[in-house]
Amino acid sequence: MGTRISYPAEVKMKAVKMRLAGVPVKEVLKELNIRNRTQLKTWVKWYKAGELQRFEQPVGKQYSFGKGPEYESETEKLKAENRYLKQQIEVLKKYEGIGEEVVPETAVELVKELKTSMPVREICQHLGIARSTYYRWRSKSGEETSKQAVERKIGTLCRDHKFRYGYRKITALLKREMPINHKAVQRVMQKYGWQCRVKVKKRRRTGQPCHISDNLLKGDFQADQPLQKLVTDITYLPFGQKQLYLSSIQDLFNGEIIAYSIGSCQNTDFVLHTLAELPSLPKGCILHSDQGSVYTSYAYQQAVKERGITMSMSRKGTPADNASIESFHSSLKSETFYLDELRSTTTAIVEQTVENYIHYYNHIRIQAKLNNQLPVKYRQLAA
Repeated sequence: MGTRISYPAEVKMKAVKMRLAGVPVKEVLKELNIRNRTQLKTWVKWYKAGELQRFEQPVGKQYSFGKGPEYESETEKLKAENRYLKQQIEVLKKYEGIGEEVVPETAVELVKELKTSMPVREICQHLGIARSTYYRWRSKSGEETSKQAVERKIGTLCRDHKFRYGYRKITALLKREMPINHKAVQRVMQKYGWQCRVKVKKRRRTGQPCHISDNLLKGDFQADQPLQKLVTDITYLPFGQKQLYLSSIQDLFNGEIIAYSIGSCQNTDFVLHTLAELPSLPKGCILHSDQGSVYTSYAYQQAVKERGITMSMSRKGTPADNASIESFHSSLKSETFYLDELRSTTTAIVEQTVENYIHYYNHIRIQAKLNNQLPVKYRQLAA
């Protein structure tokens, strides 16, 4: 039979507060190093019943309020108390990482809790810190409030954006309110596991060059003005009751999606419908695509010429030549269907998810290459 662990009262109370705040059970167990969910359920039951004194009882001892456990001798009592105190310290070491990187706030709270039963010097020895260090931390304990506020703010931003942002974009959002270093934000996100959960890396595929139209972009995805360089592509949406496709056109000036279509058939009419959604274009506008049959078709080539658009195409088997729109389609799937685990849903939900994300991408999602501006706002400022 395994050794039974006695959790400190502050760990139990924090676990209860996290559950009452809506934190998932698995996350609470992992963060506080609690063995099983039954213990957590019991603590919540005690808290709701107002039996807070039970948080202090030693493991395996059940007793009424105001009465302590009974022991056969004074020696047994001292041994039990010593074992209980050691267990408290060991659990707190796991809970806050004490021994590798001591958390000042936790050390101060622990000494305050145990100093009536043990000398401060002995508690500090167990924690592996100097007594002078404890007193210095205690004098500065009030300063930790601002640090906690920053951590809460970072956590809120990460959750609001469904963990789509890395530390650079979270830093950019925080700098609108306060001065903060990106390394500090990165440490906090690593500490709590709030890193970006999307963007699975893909290998670059190569192929022999085979030109139908010249590659006018040649990997230059920068544009000096709106509607100067456009890119287009089709991606699969295999998440609904039937296979769907998304055809989209992106403006390289600000990354904005300026036209898109969702359909169940990947044919020439499908991409022509997307082309018709474009606004009025300036003379000399370039539209870049891959060498797919829908883009090399006679009907599509004619429609492009009638709009006064100059056609450009990637080399065959080289998606990197159209990296910008490929990246957008990857972000769309990673930050919606894969993140929310929408692997099998209805056609209507798939269409609504895509429409909502494109609006989010254009009007809400900041982009580092735009100096952390929104695509639509960036275009408006340029105008």
